[in-house]
Amino acid sequence: MSYTVILDYIRCVETVRKMLFTINPNDAIPIYVQIVRQVRFAIASGELRPGDRLPSLRELARDLVVNHLTVKKAYGVLEAQKLIRTRRGLGTFVEDEVRVETHGLLDEQLRSIVDSARRLGITREQLLQRISEFWGEGG
Repeated sequence: MSYTVILDYIRCVETVRKMLFTINPNDAIPIYVQIVRQVRFAIASGELRPGDRLPSLRELARDLVVNHLTVKKAYGVLEAQKLIRTRRGLGTFVEDEVRVETHGLLDEQLRSIVDSARRLGITREQLLQRISEFWGEGG
């Protein structure tokens, strides 16, 4: 079972934006990695831009219904990757000079999809057919 949460983040000009996080506590992928992947994807896609303020550790933990240490670990990974920075007393922001390698993001998602398909007994041909169907729908 997974759940989706709509979170507020603040654009540099102080307008509030919405961002979707989908967390699946039953997934083999640790929750902190799910958070890292979704923030990286949001940065790569332009949903999050340089200077955008992210929710605080406690806000995000509360909204996602996870332990704040899980969010702290995710933010630590993102800081180590130089994607975000935390400024004491001010908050956590997307770095000003940020680049996310988009092929790596796609590879992660594809690997996860292929692993799930294998576990469900879906053949390569069936999976490619489904991808073709989604591609044709534009989504």
